[in-house]
Amino acid sequence: MEELIDVLVSGNHSLVVDNGEIRTFDGRGVSDLYRMLVQDPGFLDRARIADKVVGKGAAALMILGGVNEVYAGVISDPAFALFEKSEVKVSFGKRVEHIINRKGDDICPVEKLCAGCTTPEECLPLIKGFVQCIIHNA
Repeated sequence: MEELIDVLVSGNHSLVVDNGEIRTFDGRGVSDLYRMLVQDPGFLDRARIADKVVGKGAAALMILGGVNEVYAGVISDPAFALFEKSEVKVSFGKRVEHIINRKGDDICPVEKLCAGCTTPEECLPLIKGFVQCIIHNA
C-alpha cells in the first residue's frame, strides 16, 4: 500500500488503483470510480486503492466493485461506517465528520445524496443520476 500512497501523493493524483497494473486518475469526485465500475468493473475486483478523499459515495462504489483494500487521505464517518459493514480493509490519514464541497461552505453533494442510504446498493442509482447530470451539464 505504501507504493500506492507514494504514487498518489508524488503525482498529485486523486485516485490510484492497483490490480496487477497501476492506474492513476485525476478526475473530480466519484467520476473516475463510477466510470470504472460501469465500464471496467473487473479492474476494481480485488484491487487495492489509494484515494485522496473518500466519502460515502466513493466507499459505496469501491464496495460494489469488490475492492480488497483502501487507503484514504481523508475519509468521512459515513464512508468509514459503510466500510465497517463490508470486507474491505481500510486505513486513512484523517477521519472527518463529513466531506466538504469544493467551495468549503457545505457538505459534498454526493455525501448529501447518499446520507439516507444504508447500503452501497442504495447509493448507486443516486450516484449514477448525479454523474449523468454533471456530464449532461458540462
